[in-house]
Amino acid sequence: MTGAVRAPLDAPPSHGAETVASHRFRKLKFAAASLVLVAIGATAAITHYGTTLPPLDLAAATDRSTVVIDRDGRLLRPFLTADGRWKLPVGVDDVDPRYLAMLKAFEDKRFDSHRGIDPLGLARAAGQMLLNGRVVSGGSTLTMQVARLLEPREERNLAAKLRQAVRAIELERRFTKPQILDLYLSLAPFGGNLEGVRAASFAYFGKEPKRLSTAEAALLIALPQSPETRRPDRFAEAARKARERVLARVERAGLATASEVAAAREEPLPTARRPFPNLAPHVAEQVVAEAPAARSHRLSLDARLQTALEGLARERSLGLAPQVSIAILAVDNETGEVRASVGGVDYFATERAGSLDLTRALRSPGSALKPFIYALAFDNGIAHPETMLEDRPARYGIYIPENFDMTFQGMVSARKALQLSLNVPAVELLSAVGPQRFLSRLRDAGAAIAMPREAGPPGLAVGLGGLGITLQDLTRLYVGLARGGEVPELDVRAAEGRKSSASPRLVEPVAAWYVADTLLGAPPPLNAVPGRIAYKTGTSYGYRDAWAVGFDRRHTIGVWVGRADNGAVPGLVGRTVAAPILFDAFARLGIDPRPFQQPPDSIVASSAHLPPPLRHLRQDVPKTMAAMTTPALKLAFPPEGAKIDLAASAADGQTQLNLKVAGGAPPYTWLVDGAPVLSPTRRREAVWQPPGKGFMRISVIDGTGASESVSVRLQ
Repeated sequence: MTGAVRAPLDAPPSHGAETVASHRFRKLKFAAASLVLVAIGATAAITHYGTTLPPLDLAAATDRSTVVIDRDGRLLRPFLTADGRWKLPVGVDDVDPRYLAMLKAFEDKRFDSHRGIDPLGLARAAGQMLLNGRVVSGGSTLTMQVARLLEPREERNLAAKLRQAVRAIELERRFTKPQILDLYLSLAPFGGNLEGVRAASFAYFGKEPKRLSTAEAALLIALPQSPETRRPDRFAEAARKARERVLARVERAGLATASEVAAAREEPLPTARRPFPNLAPHVAEQVVAEAPAARSHRLSLDARLQTALEGLARERSLGLAPQVSIAILAVDNETGEVRASVGGVDYFATERAGSLDLTRALRSPGSALKPFIYALAFDNGIAHPETMLEDRPARYGIYIPENFDMTFQGMVSARKALQLSLNVPAVELLSAVGPQRFLSRLRDAGAAIAMPREAGPPGLAVGLGGLGITLQDLTRLYVGLARGGEVPELDVRAAEGRKSSASPRLVEPVAAWYVADTLLGAPPPLNAVPGRIAYKTGTSYGYRDAWAVGFDRRHTIGVWVGRADNGAVPGLVGRTVAAPILFDAFARLGIDPRPFQQPPDSIVASSAHLPPPLRHLRQDVPKTMAAMTTPALKLAFPPEGAKIDLAASAADGQTQLNLKVAGGAPPYTWLVDGAPVLSPTRRREAVWQPPGKGFMRISVIDGTGASESVSVRLQ
């Protein structure tokens, strides 16, 4: 060639040629070393290198997110690990077998036969590098990848590869193939703070890895190779290309037809991460706080029912004020296990105080306790469902009960009085039973009643809601009626995780059946089918709480509606607000059509055919609050319409207001705008610190249930 300049054969290469040669030499060296590693065998490698390694640390394999699952193993709520990562427990039984087959076909097709390292795979990787001048495939087995995940290192050199090979052989000797797959499925990274295929499946697709489509499985197989640069929520094109490579390999392996792969290619990629399940958050936090060391908590809840009732609460809240919340509790009557627990409408809603578990809040039950007055009256032979009661104006000392609609029905049977929730007959029966005896029986059955014993004897007002009880305890008492008077301990933990104990008895089976049969005939809410469930409603004083609790042979459901701050809600009535939610909840749960089992010694007869003592309430029964000489209750200070200067009543830098009452019977309970502000006291004087200025209504209730209120202005 004319004009061409040739370098002499012994001339040193140029700088650029030296760099290329050096780079190629390093590649050849790595390929040759890989072939040598295959040649010497795993035994020689362990002998030469493995003895210098410390014991394999499996801490990463045991560090998992705490999870709360339902009775069938469905995920209710996971929790972040201490380092802020989602690492949900997962194993081969938790994923689709097709996903595992695709994973092996793409990553390690001889996984089931090799012993940690794949000589053919390493030879193939070295040959590909020699032919292409670059790394085409790494030759790492799934076991070697697990070794790398257990001992993450930045180096990607011969020493690192040799260490992975030695660790892989060690893993194969210690664990079975399914256990090694478990480790990979748990440790593989998927971008961000996601570790493990189960966490990734929930984050990207909102489902368990048992339900992955072909396209979804292919994406999750591709991500661990380069999790940060292939995240579909950030690098969609890179994720799509990586998924394409997996699908092509899957088609060649015969794991999917051409049409299936074509459809998978058209399936859209996820564009954002989904939130993890957050069902029954209040219960989940409670059980984790009780046993923080446990990594898995199996509850008695049913995830499907929990989802349905949480959705019901959200739907019904749309027609209520923004501050009003809803709590729902569903219980299995036979076992006492809680099947669903909705502590509020929205856990994250600050205006509804969503983080508070309102199934555990002490609230006034209104008339929801009346069935237990009747149950005790039936149990003690005081009355029968057909016993005639008087619904007419009555006076118990200075306590004059009135019905909700301010009318009277005259002579009514106990059955009708309970079905219509009449106040006067209920107070008459409570007077015969005795308020203290009534409360003692409720407490003995396990209900935590908010009425201090040291405050003095209770009055008849307790029968109409003059006490505090939680939705959990109230629902539990109704479960007792469904079980023939035996009140079980409620527990959210699955049967294998809780202790069984003897259940206390509230009443005998006959009395419980009388009440259940009576409540079955209570008029249902508008457009609801009658005679399906036995239920009772309640409305607290000042329209602060609306209740509805019902049961059939199999389940009991309790519903509470109100404000977490105990504020009044105009129109908040149990029958019109809570009862429709109760019936809708049973529609979603399903109603047991079996009738309540009638005890053999029960009496079914009209009033005229009852034994004479049961035809009418015995007139010789003393009225427990008949102290007619007690002076009428009077709020002595402040007087009605008073304007009070708070600055003039300040003491030690704090504003104080002296409250005084005359007459009545202790203990005295003081309320401001319907909310209790002081503990019940036997003293006729009390000191209260107002929160600020403005118009306020101050009330006092004495031990007989009598009340007196005044409106004042604090300035």
